[in-house]
Amino acid sequence: MASALIALGGNVGDVRSTFQHAIPEIVRRAQATLVVRSSDYITPPWGKEQQPPFINACIAIDTAVAPRALLATLHEVERMFGRNRAQETRWGPRTLDLDLLAYDDVSLDTPDLTLPHPRLFERGFVLVPLAEIAGDRRISGRRVDEALRAVSRDGIRPLPSAE
Repeated sequence: MASALIALGGNVGDVRSTFQHAIPEIVRRAQATLVVRSSDYITPPWGKEQQPPFINACIAIDTAVAPRALLATLHEVERMFGRNRAQETRWGPRTLDLDLLAYDDVSLDTPDLTLPHPRLFERGFVLVPLAEIAGDRRISGRRVDEALRAVSRDGIRPLPSAE
């Protein structure tokens, strides 16, 4: 089994409900075990700033599904929840965004998948929830909690438990 880290985000619709339903779907389709889920965080938009704030979270799963197949699974789950990558604006509003951040210690650079995620260490909205669940994990030789210290956390705050 491989350990995969996945970021979840969205700013259209009831994002927390989407997460609640999408995570079991990811686990089922990836024949995975959910290891841990972060809290939900409200975060300012990134890239295109004239849009509603996002909600972000991260999960860690154990899976035997290979990285490219896992990415395809994530894209299927996004489509289930209304995302149409072909008709959206880059960094624009979305119902569900799933990013494969890391897969064990695999390093991969292909046209359809780069591991670890190429902008992982630039994004506070990913590193804050990721540090909550995997702060001591090393990705490309860097500890997640140490990488978090190098990025802005402005406007990122935890949301109360959804339960």
